[in-house]
Amino acid sequence: MSDVASWISVGALADGFAPESNILPPCYDLAGQDIVLDYETGFSRQFRLERAGAAQQLVLADGSTHEARVTSLRGGLYFIDYLPAALPRSAITLLLDTASGAALEITGTLPTAAETGLSLLTRAQAGSPLTAVQASFSAARRAGRAAAPYGFPKTTELVGKRIRYRYSATELYEHIYLNPSCYTWQCLAGVEAGLADTDLCHYFKLREELYLFIWQEKIVPTLGVVTVDLTRMKTDGKIFGYAGDDFTTLTNFPVGALASIANDTPTPVLG
Repeated sequence: MSDVASWISVGALADGFAPESNILPPCYDLAGQDIVLDYETGFSRQFRLERAGAAQQLVLADGSTHEARVTSLRGGLYFIDYLPAALPRSAITLLLDTASGAALEITGTLPTAAETGLSLLTRAQAGSPLTAVQASFSAARRAGRAAAPYGFPKTTELVGKRIRYRYSATELYEHIYLNPSCYTWQCLAGVEAGLADTDLCHYFKLREELYLFIWQEKIVPTLGVVTVDLTRMKTDGKIFGYAGDDFTTLTNFPVGALASIANDTPTPVLG
């Protein structure tokens, strides 16, 4: 019997997280509203959220409709997530603060099987990121809010913290935020117990003690996008990847955790 833990697909991870999960309920505050965002690049986008029973639909100006998950960790700050039909292997998450008018769009794109198959050494020698998962960030603000900032500022306020996340009765993880672009995770209990890695990440400050954390895994293609509230000690977000090992079916499942700080170590200024 091997002492080495086995890597699993994102679909198997979703199955492990599903029972008794600590996700937030849907938020319908924006249902029925027409929302227009002006992007820092000069582009504008209009969409409308419509409630259909317990579900919500995001309707773009071109008439295309997408099932969306909308949640809110704090009043006036919304997490909107959907799979865009026009973009293969991609998912879009929108953070919208109706109080400040700021917004940020994150587009995650999964690699093909061939792209995933490139070795870490090959990617390093080419000067490419070790992960083949792509993430792009588009800063925006609500139309008509000329004084509103575009997007949210990057932050290092999580760097040095070691935080444990209880996703469900069975799933427990630990994050160590190493520096502005890397963090280490390990599974203490659950379907990935014994696994750990260090991956590329990004941090944004949404409000006081409220952060947006994004990570791109390099072994099993995975994108995580979560909001972390260190006042409520609660998180909410999603994990995006392939359901199986054949690179054909996407899974984009909600995650939420109860947080506890295990340690906070001051780190030297880099650079």
